[in-house]
Amino acid sequence: MPGVDLLHAHYVRKSFSRHTHESFVFAAITEGVEAFHYGSDLVQAGPGQIALVNPDTPHTGHAGVPEGWTYRTMYPDAELIRSIADDTIALRGAVGFTAPVVDDPYAARLVVGVHRAAEEGNALAADSLLRLVTARMLRSHGGRITPLAPLAAGARDAARARALLEERMAEPPTLERLAAELGTSPFALLRAFRAAYGMPPHTWLTDARVRRARRLLDAGTPPAEAAVAVGFTDQPHLNRHFTRSVGVPPGAYQRARGLR
Repeated sequence: MPGVDLLHAHYVRKSFSRHTHESFVFAAITEGVEAFHYGSDLVQAGPGQIALVNPDTPHTGHAGVPEGWTYRTMYPDAELIRSIADDTIALRGAVGFTAPVVDDPYAARLVVGVHRAAEEGNALAADSLLRLVTARMLRSHGGRITPLAPLAAGARDAARARALLEERMAEPPTLERLAAELGTSPFALLRAFRAAYGMPPHTWLTDARVRRARRLLDAGTPPAEAAVAVGFTDQPHLNRHFTRSVGVPPGAYQRARGLR
């Protein structure tokens, strides 16, 4: 399915570190309970519910009950969601979801239906069901997301720091050097960055490395080469962080996408 990744998994001891996605996340829980931090809140999703995460939104994930959780997850890219919003509701611009957990068993069944259709190679059914569940979620819990302009000096410093880290991902500066380049203090930058992006600079950098490595893997780059290209010390280093954020190791990710 172009523009959509799918993950079907059962986790018991798995714990997702704080991370973000470039895509949206629709996670239909079929068994057990998933708990996750979303912003400053700890929320839970169980059977018949869907966890909804907007792009670039820090969140975690872990079992909410001893037996863990099973889910079927879709990761539609932002452009696809915008196109569906244009077709179905009177929302333009940056569109997102206003609730992290939606109690809608019918919508959850639609997500499961997307998976089953994809597994059967029925692209028409998978695409149709994807659009149905997305339109349903947009109508019930969709809204415009207007990013706040970084007016404060601290917010501007955080944005500049993020750009510098993105540019120098393979060889990033220390916090002290980064702050000096921006004309601020390390602690002031640390506070501003956390306030702007929900995580400190070093955590954001690891997350950004995983996201860039994922794009390299999608392009067919071997995991060992992708690891070095984004600044990890070696493939095991990439494996550890990639698995903590994506849920599967890089090699398995490529094999599932038919790239190895």
